[in-house]
Amino acid sequence: MSRLNTVLGFIGHYRYLIVIVIGVALVGFLDDNSFMRRMQLELQISELEEEIEKYRASDMAAQRQLRELQRNPHTVEKIARERYFMKADDEDIYVLSDDEKPETENNETTE
Repeated sequence: MSRLNTVLGFIGHYRYLIVIVIGVALVGFLDDNSFMRRMQLELQISELEEEIEKYRASDMAAQRQLRELQRNPHTVEKIARERYFMKADDEDIYVLSDDEKPETENNETTE
């Protein structure tokens, strides 16, 4: 009975502090609108804003290229040559590769 009186005395003496600590714990960590959840959402918002900026830059580059294609007919030819390896009738195309040669399985040399 003595321990129960001691505990109840402690709770009675620090009741406001205990209520405040429990309230902060509920709001700060356990609630759906907790501080931790808010920080996670803020981080997600910043990542999405960075992604938006990346897509805006990509869109600006595509718009610039579209304007160039509409203004200059030689640009279509340049893109066809660079991306799709198209050529004129009197041209030859050489594609250079940086790929490494595959090694033989048992390290034999061919003679």
